[in-house]
Amino acid sequence: MTSDSTKGKFSPPPIFYIIAALLLIGGVSLGGKILNSLPSNSIKINTDAVKDSMSQGETLFFPKDGTPTKLQAAEAFTSGNYASAQALFDLSLQQKPNDPEALIYSNNAKAFSRNPLKIAVSIPGSTDINGSREILRGVAQAQQEINAAGGIKGRLLMVEIANDNNDNKTAQKIAESLVNESSILGVVGHYASSVTLATADIYNQGKLVAISPISTAVQLSNKSPYVLRTVPSDYVSARALTDYMLQTLKLKKAVVYFNSQSEYSKSLKGEFSTAIALQGGQVVGEYDLSDSSLSLNKSLEEAKQLGAEVIMLASNTDSLDRAFQVVQANNNRLPVLGGDDVYSPKTLDVTREQGRGMVIAVPWHILAAGSENFAKRSRKLWGGDVNWRTATAYDATQALGTALQPNPTREGVSVTLHSPLFTASGASGTISFLPSGDRNAPVQLVKVVEGSRSTYGYDFTPIP
Repeated sequence: MTSDSTKGKFSPPPIFYIIAALLLIGGVSLGGKILNSLPSNSIKINTDAVKDSMSQGETLFFPKDGTPTKLQAAEAFTSGNYASAQALFDLSLQQKPNDPEALIYSNNAKAFSRNPLKIAVSIPGSTDINGSREILRGVAQAQQEINAAGGIKGRLLMVEIANDNNDNKTAQKIAESLVNESSILGVVGHYASSVTLATADIYNQGKLVAISPISTAVQLSNKSPYVLRTVPSDYVSARALTDYMLQTLKLKKAVVYFNSQSEYSKSLKGEFSTAIALQGGQVVGEYDLSDSSLSLNKSLEEAKQLGAEVIMLASNTDSLDRAFQVVQANNNRLPVLGGDDVYSPKTLDVTREQGRGMVIAVPWHILAAGSENFAKRSRKLWGGDVNWRTATAYDATQALGTALQPNPTREGVSVTLHSPLFTASGASGTISFLPSGDRNAPVQLVKVVEGSRSTYGYDFTPIP
């Protein structure tokens, strides 16, 4: 989703591209910073490391997504030359428009000296690079649209990017830093449910609203009045999948594959098992994908002997490859259901024919009814289709932007979001929240079918 066309009059001298390319390869910079290798989960995070994991435009977390001009833009931003930084970020975007980091930084450069309103977004960094990009696309699109419409009562929206590497301890340090940064009025984040749970008390104590576009674990419901989400909880997804299994497939016995190391995975497994039991069905077996000694072929045979009629994949991102092996070992013998982490282009690529007919519960789909307007705008901006993570990140940013209108303070944002009258315009319609902080919205079931929208011969298609 990139373009090779170049527009504008600015043309850096050729020697700059040579120098910048060398700097990009080495992961260092004379001015703006580059983080090719983001902090790993094993590194002890200190104050300086946390500072280096946060950026308004001076640090490039995804330098390879842009052009050498992008590095020069970051250096200009670091030097306080925001007009030049904006022009250079824009030039990089003209050459590679599908770069949400550059779009956010361009908007930040424009807003910096104009009394902006500031929020932050926390991404999983190198632990899920594609997931990070998907979140940033949603945040960038919302920021772009808000600012293009004149901002919030004339004040432009500024976004600070933070990389928590999807690690609990790192995220806690970042949350503490954001709470202590008084100009931050809201946060879009975090990614994994376990990370959002780990930071909830910090946001609660700091009275700073965080809206997760990704975390679905039921433990987050009522966790804190300052922690909300624009994605339905696992309670909603599990019941939609259960209804499909019992009412559409008319099958009652399932085997569940999950990851015991993931709060999200355990949450979805538990909700699915409860929903089936309440409607007269049964989970006849549960298998832990994090168990390296688990034989997937033997587990499937065992489950079938116990009467399993359906496979439920409650896998998370870390266990997705093992989930694919389950699909391949099954080879279309039993119907397969899955949670939202199974929704990935990689699923189509790896499972192909063996994944045909799989049904997955997702918060949003680009072809679902009500998504046409957002789909059109996002395609124009990014040059291709976006997925549910972009849509829910867009919604989280729009919710914060709307909540900033009446009273642009931390407490004002919280009060506005919790008002029973609060609504905001989202990717698929109205955004509103339940008193628990959960999104007041259903999920969308999609099925893997043969098609040409992807490059793999199979597509995710909404089930009406």
